[in-house]
Formats: sequence, structure tokens, C-alpha cells
Amino acid sequence: MIDATMAGIADELATGKRASIGFEEAEALEALPQARLPELLDCSQRVTEAFKEWTIFSCQVCNAKSGRCSQDCAFCAQSIHHGGSSPEYPLQSPLALLDTAKAAQDCGATFFSIVTSGGSLDTEELAQVCQAVSFIRSQTELSVCASLGELSPAMAESLAESGLQTYHHNLETAESYFPSICGTHSYADRVRTLEAAKEAGLSVCSGGVLGLGESPEQRLELAFQLRDLSVDCIPLNFLDPRPGTPLASRPLLQPQEALKAIALFRLINPDRDITICGGREKILNVRQHLVFRAGANGLMIGSYLTTSGQSAFDDLEMIRAEGRQVLRGAKDLSPAQDSPSAGGFV
Repeated sequence: MIDATMAGIADELATGKRASIGFEEAEALEALPQARLPELLDCSQRVTEAFKEWTIFSCQVCNAKSGRCSQDCAFCAQSIHHGGSSPEYPLQSPLALLDTAKAAQDCGATFFSIVTSGGSLDTEELAQVCQAVSFIRSQTELSVCASLGELSPAMAESLAESGLQTYHHNLETAESYFPSICGTHSYADRVRTLEAAKEAGLSVCSGGVLGLGESPEQRLELAFQLRDLSVDCIPLNFLDPRPGTPLASRPLLQPQEALKAIALFRLINPDRDITICGGREKILNVRQHLVFRAGANGLMIGSYLTTSGQSAFDDLEMIRAEGRQVLRGAKDLSPAQDSPSAGGFV
């Protein structure tokens, strides 16, 4: 891949002459030596700025129901199948979730996401979440998202009617690698939930966790699958191995691998939102600011579900230090292709 060719790809994507790069092109870019990573980041930044300008949105999550998850995702400390330790408590009340959302708004969040453990919510729990969404929409300027496990079409309709704007449900990894990560449900189950959310008129947010043991080609496979599903937002997490889980001894992804992956997800999905979430502090450390050059236009701020992040203040200061504008007051953004969507967590 020569310099002129890479620049040509960036220009064609940025001007809309091409909708994406092809798999063989992506493989060629993946194979670039580390010394050429800066060129790749320049390429992805050119594309990002064409669609997202210099504005960064932020998302803060609430672990609304924690622990005792029936699913066996190999990276998750909340699974009952593993020996990981995480807090255990039932679904928080709508008023408690409202208070947490107000605190998130005070911290500078653009989006607030209600997250619950388990395969799916029961009828009573769903009604509680819908009430919480209604409270938050009416009493804050936040855009409200949720990650509640699998959805039926009827559940998705109820959430949309309550005022929910975005539904998050990660594919987690490539379909070819998924059986190595989860055995209690299928890849098709995850796709069905995304389709139910889209049918209900919700924006959909779906990405995965990088560094689970997948190959670089399987990372590309995930990026293309998300493209083909036309998801609105792609959250990217990096594995921060949790004690007691099957992946506890996995080596950390190297910083250059993480940055290259972000850039490739951007070139494959030029006009989508890309949010960087869990594990970035551990993987990138002082290089976290490079996620914006690599192609991100969203950031999860503060802590995650079972791991701690840096403070929301430090996150927002990092965005500003890069000369980027922090998006505030996103309540009235419609879930369209040109509007940011939140989500993505470990």
C-alpha cells in the first residue's frame, strides 16, 4: 500500500465517492508495519473529520442491576459461570436512576445509559426501566440509552414509547469467533435483538471487545458485520482481564494494535459514530488522546460496569486538550445516521 494510494482512499471516503473500503484493502492496511501507523491514523482522521468535524460526544453508564448473570461470556466478571467477583444487587428504582442521571449530566455527559445484567428483563423490570427513561427524558437534557439484554419486538416497542432513544447490544466479537466466547446464546440471538430495536425506531449501538484472543482478520470481520447491519454507533472496548474469568490470563492488546483497530473500524464505517469505552486507560495509558486521531468521535467517561476509569473531569479535559468540542445537551437529537449514539461497555 503506497502513500498515494492511502491518501486516495481517504479522499474517496471523505468525499462520499466510496461508501467503505473492501476486505482485501482492509487486510492490506492491517498488515502495515508499525512504523506506518501514523500514516494510517492520518488517513482515518481525515475521514472522521469529514463526517464528524471536531465534536466529541460523551456517555456515562449506570450499572442499574448487577451480578448473577445467567450468560457465560468469557470476559465478564458478572457471570455465575465464572469465579469473578462483582457487586450483586437488584434493579434500582426509577427515582434512583433519575438521581444518577442528574449526576451524570452535572459531570458533563451527553448520553446516559441504563445497563442491567442477565439475559433479559422480566415484565416488572421492563416497566421500571420505562418509567426511569420517562423521568430522565422529562427532567434532564440527556439523551437516554439502555442495554438490557435480549429484546422481543414488544419490549422494544415499550422502550421506544417510554422515550428511549438508543438501544445497545454488542455483537462482542466476530461471528466466527463467538462460540469461543459465549455458549449460552448465539450470535443470531444478538442480531435478532438489534433488528427488534431497529424495527421499533430506536437507534442501535453495537460493537465489541477487542483482545479476546481473536485474530486481526476476525476484528475486520466484526467491523464489516457491523457495517452490513447498518448500526448507528460502534462502541469499542479493549479487554481488561478480570480475575476469575476464563480470560483472566489473556495478555493485554498492544497500544499500536488498539489504535490500528480503531482506524480500520473508521475506514470500514466512515459515517458511523465510534465510541471508545472500557479498557482504554489500561491499554493506552498516556496515549489515550490518540483515539480521536485514530477515528473515534465519542468517549465513555468516568467508570464502567465492573472496572474503574479515570474521572469524568479528566476525560473531558483530555477532549478539550485535543482542541475538540464536547457535545452537551443532546436530548433532542434524533436517532439518525448523522446524530451521535451512545453505548458500549465491559
